[in-house]
Amino acid sequence: MSCDDAACPPEYVHHLDLLHDYPAPEFPRLTIPREAWRNGLVLRMPNHLGDAVMALPALGMLRRIVPEYCSLQVVAPAGQRALYGSLPDVDGFLPLAKIHSGWSFEEILSLRQQRLGVGVLFNNSFRDALTMRLAGVPRLYGAAARCRSRLLAYSFHFPPREDRQLAKMHQTNKCLAIASALGAPRWDGSLPEFRLKPAVNELAPEITAFCEHPRMLTVASGAAYGAAKRWPAESFRKVAAAWVEAGGIVVVLGSTSERPIGDEVIAGLRRDRAFNLSGRTGLADLMHLLANSVLTVANDSGIMHLSAALGRPGIAVFGPTDYTATGPISRKWSLLFDKVECAPCFRRECPKGDARCIRRITAEMVIAEMRRIGRAEGIPF
Repeated sequence: MSCDDAACPPEYVHHLDLLHDYPAPEFPRLTIPREAWRNGLVLRMPNHLGDAVMALPALGMLRRIVPEYCSLQVVAPAGQRALYGSLPDVDGFLPLAKIHSGWSFEEILSLRQQRLGVGVLFNNSFRDALTMRLAGVPRLYGAAARCRSRLLAYSFHFPPREDRQLAKMHQTNKCLAIASALGAPRWDGSLPEFRLKPAVNELAPEITAFCEHPRMLTVASGAAYGAAKRWPAESFRKVAAAWVEAGGIVVVLGSTSERPIGDEVIAGLRRDRAFNLSGRTGLADLMHLLANSVLTVANDSGIMHLSAALGRPGIAVFGPTDYTATGPISRKWSLLFDKVECAPCFRRECPKGDARCIRRITAEMVIAEMRRIGRAEGIPF
């Protein structure tokens, strides 16, 4: 199936309105006594960048109920320092150096010294719940998972995902449901407020030059989850070629392991118009590049989520994962997905070997949707 430049078939294009689409269940309203807050609130944010971004609306709502004399602290992987350092709602960041091998004694002591009274876990880890209790946080709240409910002051039960069915319950709304139960106001749909540091003119000259280009397309052609989740590199190449032909530049973003995929995307394109920065940017650089691009085309990935949270429009291609559960938090994004009988399967490798769900989305469909967004956003393409 393909489509011309006029329009992409509407059955393939989806948009999420998280204020109204697929809301999470409501939980009983809980009361946290004023004295129970002690010095404030600690949030154990998810390890993966995309999951962390989806929890940011709940972080913002929880900030509103923290007493004025208290702080809001974040516990997260050390590599996410630039993300939380750019959020005015966050007072302090407690970095974890080795997220898969447990907290160090110094990390536990650092949290204990904060003397925080309330903790919320936006992950499902038993170990983190136990460690936070050992670090002296007396009241913990989070989803019921991995036999940790006895460690929590209240555990929230969400229905399990049905196999090969769209969940129709977004991860952001799950986090917001926990925040609401703790007394937070209803989310108004606003995106997080970022104050990016350092300033764009303080970045490496190459990064600054890209950020100042008026027609930069950013591309996230990798996906850490697995090969089944990645739209073919040749499809990304066709999209990039169309953008270059229209006079823009293309910057491919991703991790070091995704660099070979980026090389495939820009192969044969003008070297002064197509660039592969995979593995060559820190998180602060990445945030500036996304914030200054006119459009992002991505797989279901952390870069997709970050670009959306920064307020930029974009297009994401979904296949074996569920856009109703983990789509970007901005309505400026178009999500291209074709429901086949075996999707979403959440497999890292396609069991049938043909990745039919994601390959049914063609480059022509994405280019057509780029043109539609270009007309709506005033982007020359």
